[in-house]
Amino acid sequence: MNLYLLTALGYLLGSIPFGYIVARVAGGADIRKTGSGNIGASNVTRTLGLGAGVLTLLLDAGKGALAVWLAARYSHGAASPLVFAGVAAILGHLFPVWLKFRGGRGVATAIGVFLVIGWMAVVADLVVWVTAMLVWRYASLSSMLWAAALPLLMYWLYAPGLHPPPEISVGTVLAAILILWRHRENMRRLVAGTEPRMRFRR
Repeated sequence: MNLYLLTALGYLLGSIPFGYIVARVAGGADIRKTGSGNIGASNVTRTLGLGAGVLTLLLDAGKGALAVWLAARYSHGAASPLVFAGVAAILGHLFPVWLKFRGGRGVATAIGVFLVIGWMAVVADLVVWVTAMLVWRYASLSSMLWAAALPLLMYWLYAPGLHPPPEISVGTVLAAILILWRHRENMRRLVAGTEPRMRFRR
């Protein structure tokens, strides 16, 4: 399977709007019209509760992981196809063709993508996310800190005694930039003091 097909497949997998689907199945609501209007796990959690949010998180991460796993399987593990398929999956989540290109923030999908590429970095970065959430209770801030830390952690924890290939480093930086860019409205609300803290629906 060539690079173009793997990239297209990654985008299509990333475009599956699991948050929208879970919300429809769980409560019948259009998640785009509730809470923040985002289709990601954070808004699903706020709207439908922790169970639906965790399911969305796992499914969104799973589609990113599957995109990279397929790229590795059909390209014998070469770095470039993994990066192209992974970044395409993140773009698919951000701009899903099925929802008129109105998607989520990309964090869960990126977690799945980079778990396959360099799992130690992602596990270490989840400590950053959890710590930030416990301290400040802002899902957006935790996600932005996770994205900002990912390139550095991937560089140092890609594999024991090894730094990542240049393609992986570039792809990680690009993914971080995309995620931070999609959080620009959250950044404005954080500065203004109007960003809502995470509260779970009972």
